[in-house]
Amino acid sequence: MNSPLYTTELLRLAASLGDPHPLEREDGSADVRSPTCGSRIRMAVQLDRERRVEALSMQVQACAFGQASAALVEQHSHGRSADELAKALVDVKSWLEGETEEPAGWPGIQALEAARTRTGRHGAILLPFRALLGAIEAAP
Repeated sequence: MNSPLYTTELLRLAASLGDPHPLEREDGSADVRSPTCGSRIRMAVQLDRERRVEALSMQVQACAFGQASAALVEQHSHGRSADELAKALVDVKSWLEGETEEPAGWPGIQALEAARTRTGRHGAILLPFRALLGAIEAAP
């Protein structure tokens, strides 16, 4: 029997995504869209002196998988550098595509396990990582 696509854990995670809010200081922002599913995220980031994530705010228009992934990025990005986020993006992508079996790359990402066989969801899941990297790269 197939496991359900939308688990209680996934839906709770998606519902935990915070609302967009003003940052004390917006150092960079990015507006990204997934061409595969049309999901869209506008991300704003505040960085510390070492260019690590200090705070972020995002507006998300995505499916439950995209919202859940955005919630995980929101919860676990504090203190991370662009290099760490780039590595996480590669690791999560590899896991989604079945290149690795262990859900590595980001805390809690295993909640999105059901999407591994549904490639149409991968773009929405990777979008928050791409948006945050884009916002950091846009910072002067």
